[in-house]
Amino acid sequence: MPAPTPADDHAPDHAAPTWPTHVLVTGAAGGIGRGICLALARQARRAGSALHISAAASQPGDKLERLLDELRAEGVTAGGVSGDLTQPEACRAIVAQAQEAAGDLGALVCNAGASGPGRLADLTVEQWDHTFHLNTRSAWLLAQAARPQLARTRGSITAIASMSGLMPHPGYGAYSPAKAALVMLCRQLAQEWAADGIRVNAVCPGMIRTPLTEAVYQDDATHQARRALVPLGRIGTADDVGEVVAFLSSPGAAYVTGQALTVDGGVAEHMLGMIPGRPGKGA
Repeated sequence: MPAPTPADDHAPDHAAPTWPTHVLVTGAAGGIGRGICLALARQARRAGSALHISAAASQPGDKLERLLDELRAEGVTAGGVSGDLTQPEACRAIVAQAQEAAGDLGALVCNAGASGPGRLADLTVEQWDHTFHLNTRSAWLLAQAARPQLARTRGSITAIASMSGLMPHPGYGAYSPAKAALVMLCRQLAQEWAADGIRVNAVCPGMIRTPLTEAVYQDDATHQARRALVPLGRIGTADDVGEVVAFLSSPGAAYVTGQALTVDGGVAEHMLGMIPGRPGKGA
């Protein structure tokens, strides 16, 4: 009798991963959101895969329409949805509108968020709640609404957190706590929904030059001082973040879940290297 054949370690347990054909991106009309949408479109074109992008914004308008035109020029189909993500009903409605327009989601990208200056000692309850509702609660509600679709497509969720969610950012109110909670939300969802084949990851950008931060970089001294902190020697772009999100949404990341990927040019890892008096560094 022949010896038993060893199990094939490379035999897939599930169907082979596929390219998403429908992605919902929130906060799409802004700098990083636009970069994510364009990176997804470029990736689909390179892969020869059909893709529809549902681009969500807080409200319709010229900015969103210009993005949709850009995406169509890249060869994908695109449609806009809008709503206030601090409202639970709007989160559910955006997912439903996207599904009605283009079928089940293959990926959800939770990018909408905002920060604002403020000391914790002076923060109001309303400011705290608004920051958490937009940056954290909306991602949970969107994920909840999209779960049945993503389970059918064995899709993915990527949330845009921040380097500020990995370390405290003094003077930015509830932003660091909210983004830290978002990272943990992704890790927990990754564990709870893995059996459904749903992957969940966070991306933590560092210093990224966008229309929102452009005023800071118009001051050359500030620009140079910030750039000097980055081991890779430059400030990041929305495309830098977008390409990482596109990868995490692709079949190439089929075995990646529960991760918080920092996209900061090495800043966070470089902090100890900036301490004066270390070996090889002057006082």
